[in-house]
Amino acid sequence: MARTLFACTACGHASPKWHGRCPSCGEWNGMVEEPVPVSSNAGLAGSLGAGRGASRRRVAAVRAVPLAEVKAPRHARLETGIGELDRVLGGGLVPGSVVLIGGSPGIGKSTVTGGALGRMAAAGRRVLYVSGEESAAQVKLRAERLGPDALLVPVIAETDLDIVEATIDAERPEVCVIDSVQTLSAADLSGPPGSVGQVRAVADRLMQVAKGRGVAIVLVGHVTKEGALAGPRVLEHLVDCVLQFEGERERTYRTLRALKNRFGSTDEVGVFEMGERGLEEVEDASSRFVAEAARAPGSVVLCAMEGSRPLLVEVQALVAPSELVPPRRVANGIDRNRLALVLAVLARHAGLGLGGSDVFVSVAGGLRVDAPGADLAVALALASAARGTSQGTPERPLAPIGEIGLSGELRHVAHPDRRLAEARRFGLDRVVAPESDRTLRAALARALGGEVTEAAAAA
Repeated sequence: MARTLFACTACGHASPKWHGRCPSCGEWNGMVEEPVPVSSNAGLAGSLGAGRGASRRRVAAVRAVPLAEVKAPRHARLETGIGELDRVLGGGLVPGSVVLIGGSPGIGKSTVTGGALGRMAAAGRRVLYVSGEESAAQVKLRAERLGPDALLVPVIAETDLDIVEATIDAERPEVCVIDSVQTLSAADLSGPPGSVGQVRAVADRLMQVAKGRGVAIVLVGHVTKEGALAGPRVLEHLVDCVLQFEGERERTYRTLRALKNRFGSTDEVGVFEMGERGLEEVEDASSRFVAEAARAPGSVVLCAMEGSRPLLVEVQALVAPSELVPPRRVANGIDRNRLALVLAVLARHAGLGLGGSDVFVSVAGGLRVDAPGADLAVALALASAARGTSQGTPERPLAPIGEIGLSGELRHVAHPDRRLAEARRFGLDRVVAPESDRTLRAALARALGGEVTEAAAAA
């Protein structure tokens, strides 16, 4: 017989009924329902009495084995057929792994997973698509837009976890997509689908299925209004890889990042473009962004590093007089705290005070750059916008590479050789870097011509 308990996610205290506040540690709203298989009332009492002097069963010790003696079989990765997705995964899906992919509604999660399954099915792989949000007919309508390969994917529309597990046993797929994990429900829990207890139990069962049967399972997850993955935090700890789609539905470009990856790097990024046939790979994203870059005041081309991949993106800035107190500071594609840091260093060490102006900074194309190596590009864009002067010349624009320190010095960034090679590939052979300019003031003077002062900015 299967019983359920309510356990505190903070301290682990178990109770047969739900409490708004944990009786043990006092945590609010931390009690979640969990299944506990019990053979008798004594077993249930033992579960509740754990940690309060309850008797423990005697077990035999296990011999610890040095890692050098452990035999670790190497499994060939399952390539999805989508190069940008394989890049982020570290070369493809690992058999028996669990991957969680999240993103805002309409960003392309179902499109990229459906396209990957279609290409794998066309290559002779056994695949399965489990839809908990749409009917099989609705899934087919989307698959028709993705091409004939997507129509080869077998699909079931089901939300019962037991049926899904039985179908996986019967079909024996190599890769299975669950769209989405918040729609599945376990019969031994009374909570509704999507609740903390249900998501936790469903993810745990699917992880056991993946490890026990060698099936690579891809879970599509919902996100909260803040953009974080919905459900308990333990969901991200259970899975092997967490992927996050970034971008806006109204923008052309979407990026896919790895927030966690037990089998590869978390620094790689995949770039996609939404087209008529779904998400299409952008293999040479630098050429797209450089071609679209405006050679106007406030526009700077930044050479960023996304993992082992150099990527040229355009950073745009707008500085305008403000009638608000305090003035607005809007950052799109960069961290707002980094923007505040750059503004403070510009005012203190470069004589460019923008305290009375509205400041807008955006990374063109809907991309996001979080590395500190973007500091110098942001500073140049702001100074260029404030003075109304383009950096460099239209024929020979500059490529800024460097991090800004709090004392106004320029610091080195990782992989300078790769950044320079990518910049020179597109004609950006004039570089502003710590090797040539030790301070931010010197870099601004060389890039914009002459000293940058607060009076000049106001003029």
